[in-house]
Amino acid sequence: MTQQAAPPKPPGSLALGFLAVFQDQTGWLGGYLVTNGWGRPLEFRLTTAVQPNRVQTALYGPTLTEYLHADVIGKTLVEKTGTKPDLIVTDSPAALALRARIEIPVIALSTPGAPPAPETVARSHTRTPGGVLLSARFASDGDLVAQLLERVDPAVDLAEPFARIREAVSEARKMGVTNRAA
Repeated sequence: MTQQAAPPKPPGSLALGFLAVFQDQTGWLGGYLVTNGWGRPLEFRLTTAVQPNRVQTALYGPTLTEYLHADVIGKTLVEKTGTKPDLIVTDSPAALALRARIEIPVIALSTPGAPPAPETVARSHTRTPGGVLLSARFASDGDLVAQLLERVDPAVDLAEPFARIREAVSEARKMGVTNRAA
């Protein structure tokens, strides 16, 4: 009797975390949207503005951006969210350091034609014109990431949720939302 391979799980059973980190006049902000494999929202979190002081700027030096994106914003948002994602996609290469702090693969979207960020590994993928970046420390995540991305509905554009996150953060700030993750 031959054993058949299990059918792949449907896209709806996959959870993707989209982590956006951006700076405005008040400091660094983070928005985190967890969707299913069809791109439908499951959970959303945002941070208050994070503004490093002069002492932090001096002490963290060139690692300040990584610290803010991965530790202060990224890790906090992921830990405060009830839905555990299978994969985290970010628009910030500095947030790739989040992978060293959690047990979930993290990829960053790469800008088409731009050279890869330092200490990253670039991989092409049909889901995004610029491909994706992985932390060089976790390049071995590449095969798992490819398998997870194959489970995402073909209509889902990996860059699109970042526009939704920025719009939701803007609207939440206008409403004075105080239930934040960080």
